[in-house]
Amino acid sequence: MDKTGDVSIRSNQWQRLLRWHRGQKVNEEGEDGVKDEGKRNINLDQKLKVKWTEWLVDPAEQFYYIWLQVMIFPIVYNSVIIILRTCFTTIALSYLPVWLTLDYLADLMYIVDMIITVHTGYLDQGILIKDLTQLKKHYLHSKRFLRDLASLLPTDFLYFSFGIQTPLVRINRLLRMPRLNEALDRMETRTSYPNTFRISKLMIYIFVLIHWNACLYFALSSYIGFGSDRWVYPNITNPEFASMRRQYFYCFWFSAQIFTTVGDTPLPKREEEYLFMIADLLIAVLVFASIVGNVGNVITSLRDRDNVFFPNHELVKAYLRSHHISKELRQRIDNWYQHLHINKKIMRENEILQQLPVHLRTEIAVSVHLPTLSKVTIFQSCEKSLLEELVLKLTPQVFSPGEYVCRKGDVGHEMYIIKEGKLAVVADDGVTEFAVLSEGNFFGEISILNIKGNKSGNRRTANIRSIGHSDLFSLSKEDLTDVLSEFPAAKRHLEEKGRQILTKMGMLEESEEGEESEAEKVETKIKRLESNLEILQTKLARLMVELESSNRKMQARVEQLEREVAALESLPEDGEEGERAQGRGEGVGGEVGWEREEAEGEEEEGPDAKVKKQGQGEDGNEVAKEGDGESTKSRPFNDA
Repeated sequence: MDKTGDVSIRSNQWQRLLRWHRGQKVNEEGEDGVKDEGKRNINLDQKLKVKWTEWLVDPAEQFYYIWLQVMIFPIVYNSVIIILRTCFTTIALSYLPVWLTLDYLADLMYIVDMIITVHTGYLDQGILIKDLTQLKKHYLHSKRFLRDLASLLPTDFLYFSFGIQTPLVRINRLLRMPRLNEALDRMETRTSYPNTFRISKLMIYIFVLIHWNACLYFALSSYIGFGSDRWVYPNITNPEFASMRRQYFYCFWFSAQIFTTVGDTPLPKREEEYLFMIADLLIAVLVFASIVGNVGNVITSLRDRDNVFFPNHELVKAYLRSHHISKELRQRIDNWYQHLHINKKIMRENEILQQLPVHLRTEIAVSVHLPTLSKVTIFQSCEKSLLEELVLKLTPQVFSPGEYVCRKGDVGHEMYIIKEGKLAVVADDGVTEFAVLSEGNFFGEISILNIKGNKSGNRRTANIRSIGHSDLFSLSKEDLTDVLSEFPAAKRHLEEKGRQILTKMGMLEESEEGEESEAEKVETKIKRLESNLEILQTKLARLMVELESSNRKMQARVEQLEREVAALESLPEDGEEGERAQGRGEGVGGEVGWEREEAEGEEEEGPDAKVKKQGQGEDGNEVAKEGDGESTKSRPFNDA
């Protein structure tokens, strides 16, 4: 019993000790966690402070684009509601708290927009300016700042003079309309459906114009008198026309009738009514012209897009009719065109992307075609720059059901990569199928490499026929040759891979005599290069010796001329003429002496020197000409 008690006491002590250690660890971890959280909060605060002081908005980033979209709402609100509350006083007074809240919320957004504009960078010589001092200076000295400042002038204080029912005092808020145009232009460039966006934007403009005209019509009716004639708004004492909703919808319908030039509007009776109708009819002409012009542009752009995306079917039809092509062939061509249009198969990728810079075209082609090209065995493990050049050369092709892609015995001018569809390798009878090729397969790669020893002689070895509609990419031999001319290492690598494939297929002729003849040719070329190198070295040595001798002669002549000049300067003036004549004679005699020395030197050099002079060529003649030039230049000096 005592032993068991001691054991239990000891076990309890160990358990308490373990619990204490665990508690200590938990406390330490908790303290460390609190410290880490405190450090993180401090770091976040510092980062936020740094970001706020160095905050910059890039006009090309997503934040600026989203902010422009947000700014559409206050600008549209002011352009629609200000005139509505000015003309429809009942609407303005019925929801006055709502209008005032929205007014000052829009003003707050205008202020935030000015702050963001101050921190928005701009390009100077292609570089984004990030210095906040320069950004402030650029914005404060621009006309945009004056316009933004004028749009935020506190004209609401005029409520005390004209009353709260005259929100026209806030008309200066419409000076932010250029911001709306900027936002719509950005959206048009980013949307995937620009034609639909243009039509929608035009309809919004027309809606705002009709809205303003409806408000002005109601205000003019109030000025003339409701119900005074058939042209103005009916008398509002009539319960049928007394509601605010009925007032606005009636005026909007009346303005829409005028601008669309449809419907039977009442004839005006007063001069004010005539002037209003004349102005509305002139605006209606412009609206009708703008609608017709924009719709025509959209239709033209859609037609141009179709002509670029797809081949012109009308021209082909006219050609087929003029040459009386059979009905069966015409039906096949029509089915081919129909398949392109229904499935949106683009055949002119290179023409569509031609307007983009080369690096963007390359990136697009890489993202679209590189996975397909990398599946080809011979192009695997090739350098990326080679594949980027090749993807620009890929040409899409579409084959109809039953159409042969290539036939056995044809000379191969291109290779094919299957993007979509199935093709059958068939026998000569066109019925027996040996294999079926599907997406990702390729064929014809050996025939475009011109590998020596190929038994097929770059000819097709099988018949390949399209089972259904098949989309293929083709790479021509000429394009591959042009690209490989800039990548000699890749060319050798591809030829080696092609030889390996032909060896496995048993289609490569291996002849030892051919290899020996090639080795002999290489040896003869090396010997010829060595002999040419020796000849060039001997010629170079001769030219160096001749250059040294000519330099020595030229130096001696210069020294002689210097001595003659010094002698002439020391003579008295009385004997100038005699000395000049004597100097002339000495100069002539000196030249004769030099010529004798040169002749003697040539005789001593013997026939080897003559051969050397003959091998000198044009360089020796140029040196002699330079010497003659200097001697001729020295003669008038001696005569003087």
